[in-house]
Amino acid sequence: MSSRTHFRLVVLYVIVGALLLTLVSRLWTMQVLQGEHYQQVAADNRTRDIVVPAVRGMILDDTGRPLVRNRTALVVSVDRTTLMRQKDKGAAVLSRLATVLGTTRQALEMRIRLCGPTTPRPCWPGSPYQPIPVDDRVNDKRALQIVERQEDFPGVTAEMQAVREYPRPSGAGAAQVLGYLQPITQAELDRQKNLKVTGYAGADLIGRDGLEATYDEQLRGVPGERTVLVDSQGRVTGTAKEKAPVPGANLVTSINSKIQAAAEKSLAEAVQSARAHGRKADAAAAVVMDVTNGHLAALASYPTYDPSIWTGGISQQQYESLLGKKEGQPLVSRAIQGQYAPGSTFKISSVAAAVNSGYPLNGTYPCPGSYKVGSRAFTNFEGESHGDMNLHQALVVSCDTIFYKFAYEQWLRDGGTRPKKHPADPMVAMARDYGFGSRTGVDLPSEVAGRIPDRSWKKAYWDATKTADCKGAKQGYPEIAKTDPARAAYLKAVSAENCAQGYAWRAGDAANLSVGQGDVLATPLQVARAYAAVANGGTLVVPRVATSLVRPDGSRAQQVGAPPAGKLPVSKNVLSYIRGGLAGVVKSGTAAGAFGGFDDKKLAVAGKTGTAEVYGHDDTSWFASFAPVQNPRFVVVVMTSQGGTGAETSAPAVRRIWEAMYGLNGQKPALVNGQLPNVLPKPADDGAGKAP
Repeated sequence: MSSRTHFRLVVLYVIVGALLLTLVSRLWTMQVLQGEHYQQVAADNRTRDIVVPAVRGMILDDTGRPLVRNRTALVVSVDRTTLMRQKDKGAAVLSRLATVLGTTRQALEMRIRLCGPTTPRPCWPGSPYQPIPVDDRVNDKRALQIVERQEDFPGVTAEMQAVREYPRPSGAGAAQVLGYLQPITQAELDRQKNLKVTGYAGADLIGRDGLEATYDEQLRGVPGERTVLVDSQGRVTGTAKEKAPVPGANLVTSINSKIQAAAEKSLAEAVQSARAHGRKADAAAAVVMDVTNGHLAALASYPTYDPSIWTGGISQQQYESLLGKKEGQPLVSRAIQGQYAPGSTFKISSVAAAVNSGYPLNGTYPCPGSYKVGSRAFTNFEGESHGDMNLHQALVVSCDTIFYKFAYEQWLRDGGTRPKKHPADPMVAMARDYGFGSRTGVDLPSEVAGRIPDRSWKKAYWDATKTADCKGAKQGYPEIAKTDPARAAYLKAVSAENCAQGYAWRAGDAANLSVGQGDVLATPLQVARAYAAVANGGTLVVPRVATSLVRPDGSRAQQVGAPPAGKLPVSKNVLSYIRGGLAGVVKSGTAAGAFGGFDDKKLAVAGKTGTAEVYGHDDTSWFASFAPVQNPRFVVVVMTSQGGTGAETSAPAVRRIWEAMYGLNGQKPALVNGQLPNVLPKPADDGAGKAP
């Protein structure tokens, strides 16, 4: 053997030895030093972690009847991420799935596309990384085809889960109170790290409105965890370990489904009646509240909708119908989001303000057909004169000119157009003490504050509109003048006045506020709260819908409280006097016709009509009431937008609600002995859509 050959062999031995040493070292590192790590990696290759959703809690009425419950359903979901990784973007899988489900591939593609500013419904508004439900009414035979042929349906699952259902006990919908569920968006997941993407559509939903949103965390429950064994093709072969989910709590509300149904029916009848009399009635709201604690027995809004429309996805047409003005925007709760001039229902505040300012409670005041405020004459309804009267009678016949006089004299006392450094503005201050111009604090989202205009508001509004007003004052309104010269001239004169002095709190502003007109805006719930304070002796209760959170076995988990109530700065004597005047409204005043033949021996009702003028629209109709007069327990308020006078539309609607509550006019009473239940009810449903 030559020396060259020998050298080559030595080099080869060295290389082989080095390779063997490296291999041994690597094996030792993997098996000894990093053994536990690679054992875990191997285990992960044959297991999958799944978050098991908790059953969402039910929403119950005050007797335990479900307003929202769950039904068990087979739901087919598609993992969009898995499909997008395929060469054809999942087209073949969707085609096969469409055949099984009896639909089209195009329909499925629309269901799983992501929502965007220009993407019409149906689309997926949730996270792109969670399975998207495409059918929640699949039968066992079709689901079995998907489960047994996973190689043909990668990214497709068929699982049993709870789906939201709305049974409408006694016919009560309460859609705006209950709210609805929608998928969690990726942005929400990024903000709330504690929200887990579960792989199940039902647990990846979040409350978007109403009680579903306010009490989402409590209703949601705590998801469980399951580790399953899988084979090389990803098919489940067994379960390694499992932690059971904790069901969400059931939410007991103060809503009485019978009263809620009566309120909803009464609103529909009020709107239909107003339209039959030539009115343009387009919306309405009703509030029924316990004056002692603020619990809401009914909170109705018209137009309304069926909340089950959200279950299983919503079409573009359905979505637009919920938001569109043409359909009346049924998604909006008129009770807490509708803002309207309250008209004469506001006078309970103006009476208190006048008395606190020094006008005698038992004084006598003239009620002419018109009263001159500055250079402008302000009139009673239809210009009617009632002669001299006290404040009791002023409420009974709804005299406006007495309140115009109070407001004008108080405005002059504050300095008129050249106000004092610290003007008192007693009617503005009292209105705010009554809760107008601020949210009531009800446990529902998106409540609006209404508006009580004052000097600072006028200045801010003038700053925002003076450019347009000055342009109108200079150029006029030629387009309007072509068809309506009188209106164009009026608008030009108003614009000229606003351009020059729109920042000032004028006498007319004060006069309008005193009778709930002009720039005053209130919600039906604010009016109900104010009347509850008059009825209960001066306590401004905080309205509440939820009363308790209970476990599935019926035991109380938590009582839902309310913030401390406020107090009216009005004496008991004045409040008692106002209550007497309101009782006269129903017996012999503006609401006497609407309550003709009403059984006041069984139930004495007090109340106030309101008719608010709205430029370019029909009047807003109001009636606010409480009963029984001697020991008030409930407030009932109805507002009908463009419904005409309070006496002709809203007062009859309120009457129908009282009759349903107390079983008058041959009806079965919704209340038991004139009271709502005061014990914690047990759920009248097992959570799966069946009565136990």
